[in-house]
Amino acid sequence: MTTPATSIAPTVAAGMTPAQARDPDYFPGLAVAVPLGIQHVLAMFVSNMTPAIIVAGAAGFGYGAADTSEMIYMIQMAMLFAGIATLLQTIGFGPVGARLPLVQGTSFAFIPIMIPIVAGKGVAAMAALTTAALFGGLLHAGLSFFVGRIRFALPPMITGLVVLMIGLSLMRIGVQYAAGGVPAVGTPAFGAWQSWLLAGVVVAVTLGLNFFARGIWSTAAVLLGLLAGYGAALAMGRVDFAPVASAGLVMLPMPFHFGFALSASAIVGFCLTGFVSSIESIGDVDAICEGNAGRPASDRELSGAVCADGVGTALAAVFGAMPNTTFSQNVGLIAITGVMSRHVVTIGALFLIACGLLPKVGAVITTIPIEVLGGGVIVMFGMVASAATSMLAGVDWTQRNMLIFGVSLSLALGLQLEPEALQHLPETLRILLGSGVLPAAVTAVGLNLLVPGRTGLRTGA
Repeated sequence: MTTPATSIAPTVAAGMTPAQARDPDYFPGLAVAVPLGIQHVLAMFVSNMTPAIIVAGAAGFGYGAADTSEMIYMIQMAMLFAGIATLLQTIGFGPVGARLPLVQGTSFAFIPIMIPIVAGKGVAAMAALTTAALFGGLLHAGLSFFVGRIRFALPPMITGLVVLMIGLSLMRIGVQYAAGGVPAVGTPAFGAWQSWLLAGVVVAVTLGLNFFARGIWSTAAVLLGLLAGYGAALAMGRVDFAPVASAGLVMLPMPFHFGFALSASAIVGFCLTGFVSSIESIGDVDAICEGNAGRPASDRELSGAVCADGVGTALAAVFGAMPNTTFSQNVGLIAITGVMSRHVVTIGALFLIACGLLPKVGAVITTIPIEVLGGGVIVMFGMVASAATSMLAGVDWTQRNMLIFGVSLSLALGLQLEPEALQHLPETLRILLGSGVLPAAVTAVGLNLLVPGRTGLRTGA
């Protein structure tokens, strides 16, 4: 997802030369770096915490559960390890990190894999999920040494299809949340006008700020939309502050908080999805270097970025957090501000780490009514699908490519919509084939490599 092309670049550029603005190693001073760093956090804050909330809800210990303490822990870890993984990118450590202003956050790409693993199984299912994320992260890091050799297998047609499937797979969740969430399904409360009103306030404010506001008001539109919905919920008496009062002052990460459990289907799913996620990271690095530094990304930067993705995911998994990836909306934000300094993003990462250690922050987030979150999720997942159409716009739509795309999309979406069609398969295959994303990727990659007539992008694309 990218942010609208409003600009605060002239204000920033007044204090530095164009060459300094394009230099990742240049530090613009605290007066510029602190507000821009916090702006980066505002741009990704909601997207970063949403996967943890979705997974907790699918498992049964999220919104509406008697005890949401484990969801609060996951939200805290999402912030903490997004900050730590971002430091791996901006500061680097040996071969780890691109040393570029890349913001890391919890990945949407893995949600279609994670939901079947934990669906209705409670906190106990998290052990298999985080263990699989650990293995997937290590494989992801290993792929960094082969970045140049695997790019040919995933042209824009395939990466665009995968991103589209991610968006399509998640849209049902947004509507479900906006209508009242899983606890309300099957009751008269599900789909009540009060629920849609709260979600509608979030969508309306978010769109209004995106279309008509400028600078940080537009960049943080989703967050501000959530705050508007939260205010409406307060006025309607729909907010309960009990979790905030009971939350502690400091929360430290615990190794293997959810335990350790091996699941073949989960490990295979995370490893395959990590392969696709690595290509998304490559695209972000290409975009930030070509669009902001005016040069192509080096092999060192590409491999370092992918390696940091994998190491960040593995490290987060050890402490019960979700997989990490580079956030495209923050790449777009750099184009808006015109400041390429990695030190700006480092300050944002430190702010995230501070939030991750304060459980009161996570507790406040859990007081947001699920309908309010649903309004934000509808916008975010719609933007994921929109980003996919942008990626697909450069594809040469020959009959061959249309057939490959159509068959892959039809099979993947059909299996996801009708999971009972897989009931005679082993559990591992049911989870993998029912995810939507993996069958789309595997089918498209296989057909693209096997069917003759492979071509590149449309001329001029």
